[in-house]
Amino acid sequence: MGDGRHQGGDEKVGWIGLGQIGAPMAARLVDHPGGLVVCDVVPQATERLAGKGATVATDAAAVVRAGATIISVMVRDDAQVRDVVRMILTVAAPGAVIAVHSTIDPGTAEALAAEADASGVHLVDAPVSGGTMGAHSGRLAVLAGGTREAVDRCRGPFSAFADLVVHFGPAGTGTRAKIARNLVTFASFAAAGEASRLAAAAGLDLTALGEVVRHSDAVTMGAGAIMLRAEAAPMGADDGLRPIFSHTLALGEKDLDLALTLAAELGLDLPMASQARALLPAALGLHVGDAAEGAT
Repeated sequence: MGDGRHQGGDEKVGWIGLGQIGAPMAARLVDHPGGLVVCDVVPQATERLAGKGATVATDAAAVVRAGATIISVMVRDDAQVRDVVRMILTVAAPGAVIAVHSTIDPGTAEALAAEADASGVHLVDAPVSGGTMGAHSGRLAVLAGGTREAVDRCRGPFSAFADLVVHFGPAGTGTRAKIARNLVTFASFAAAGEASRLAAAAGLDLTALGEVVRHSDAVTMGAGAIMLRAEAAPMGADDGLRPIFSHTLALGEKDLDLALTLAAELGLDLPMASQARALLPAALGLHVGDAAEGAT
C-alpha cells in the first residue's frame, strides 16, 4: 500500500456534510497531519470543529480552494451528492480524490466517477457501516469502490474513523456492497420485530430478550457467521463447510418449527419465520433434506 504519502497521510482532507454520522467521523480527523477543512450548509455544525483547529469553508468549491486534495462527502441523498461533486469538479486539480460516504444509487456513483475521470479526478464510493456508535468510536467499516490507487490514498484518512476498509472493485461496487450489507441489517430488524411479537404473546420480558440477543450475537457474529463462502451457489458434495452447515440447517429447521408451533398455539401469524423455514436450505447453500441427522 506504500508509504503515508500514498495513503493520504500528509494530504489535506476536506469534509462536506456534518450530520449525525458525518460530524463524529470528521471530528476524528481534526488531528490529521495534513489538516482538515470542513463545510456544512448549517454554519453551527462547523463551530465545534473550528474550535478544535479545523478550517471552515463556505461551500464545496471553497473546500478545494483551501487546499484539500482528498475530499469526503457525507450528504443526504443522490441529488445532494451530484451537486457537491460537480461543484468540486469545477475547481479540483487533476489527481484529487473525492470519497462519497453517502449511501446512494450505484449508478449515480458510476456516472459521477466517469465525470470525475474526465477531469482527471478520482471518485471513490465509500459508504460506511457501523452507524453513529462506530463513527464515534472509530470502528466503522468502509466499503470502497474505485481505483486501487485512489482507495489506497484514502486509507490514511479513513483509518481515523474506520478499522476496516475493504476494496470491492471499481466505482459502484462499494455502494452495491453496502446495499447487500444493509439487506442483512433491515431483514434482521424485521425478524427481530416478529420475534418480539412472539415473546410478548408468550408473556416474556422483551428488554431481557434483547439483552440476550445482543450478547449472543456479539459472541457468534450473528448473520455474518454464515457468510464464509466465496460464492452463493449450492455447495458441492466435497465442500469442507458442508458438515457444519448441514448441522446448522438441522438446528435451524428444528428451532423454526418450534417457533411456528408456539405461534400457532398463541394465535400468531409469523410470515418471516415461515419464509425463513422455506428459504433456510438455499441460504446455507444446501438443498431441502440436506440437514444433518442427529442435530439437537
